[in-house]
Amino acid sequence: IFENIGILTLKASQKSELVQQKREYLLQKNQYLLGPGDILEILFFDAPEFSGEYKVLNDGRIHLPLIGSILLNNLSLQEATNIIETKFSKELIRPELFLSVKVARPIKVSIIGEIERPGLYSLTNNEKSNLEGVSQIVNSGLPTIVDAIQKAGGITQNADLRNITLKRRVSGKESDFKQAKLNLLELIFDGNQEQNPYLFDGDVIKLNRAEELPKDIIKIAQANLSPKTIQVSVIGKVRNPGNLSVDANTPLVQAVLLAGGPIDWKADKGNIDLIRINSNGTAIKKKYRLSLTEGVSKRKNPPLKDKDIVFV
Repeated sequence: IFENIGILTLKASQKSELVQQKREYLLQKNQYLLGPGDILEILFFDAPEFSGEYKVLNDGRIHLPLIGSILLNNLSLQEATNIIETKFSKELIRPELFLSVKVARPIKVSIIGEIERPGLYSLTNNEKSNLEGVSQIVNSGLPTIVDAIQKAGGITQNADLRNITLKRRVSGKESDFKQAKLNLLELIFDGNQEQNPYLFDGDVIKLNRAEELPKDIIKIAQANLSPKTIQVSVIGKVRNPGNLSVDANTPLVQAVLLAGGPIDWKADKGNIDLIRINSNGTAIKKKYRLSLTEGVSKRKNPPLKDKDIVFV
């Protein structure tokens, strides 16, 4: 691009954008990075007596005959092969070898943001997950982003599925990351599997918060990324007050109707309280007017969350 056009000065914002595009491109060029727990198989072509299986210990090293301890943590297979051959070149005339992963370690990923149970999760090739109100989900094969989300209890109501960030370590001693933006709505509605990449050890998945409720919030709740049901309480002047098990993201009006509807002449339809318990233990209360013609909206007919209390 820069050939024959001289020196081009880029603004800081343009440089940042180019760096971001480069990182997103590099995410597609993935390499398995070695780490503690991996069991490696090394085949020496001209020294079979040294061939065998070697485990990467907690310090990221393996111990080999003749040369002793070698640090392989966070290196690709090719980088590790080059280092081992260089070390053995001082002891063997022909140090050529073939290095492979015999048994891969479990994958540990961090899931943060708008997820029901954020934290650090260990994933294997056979995962069993439980979403609230859904029978056990069994996934076999290499774990993906969807597997991680399901194991962490599913997305929250405020998750922006169009804007999910995946950060991944790059090889080397420095703690450097590359990242990409993913759109899980394309996976849910269009079946785009490129939006559901396989996970690597050390990946960080961040579900960003949506500024507004998505238009397809009811359809999203029906996908296997959300808890199937939630528990809410509808009390006051309704025909069947009490606890209800309803579909996730059920709107306020529907919950009142599922409780038998308001009692004529007693219920104040213009003064319905929604009491919501926050994650920090505090509670908020908002008032709404009951209208059967309102669709789902944050202002007039909000989707309910688990443990919400509706007082008519």
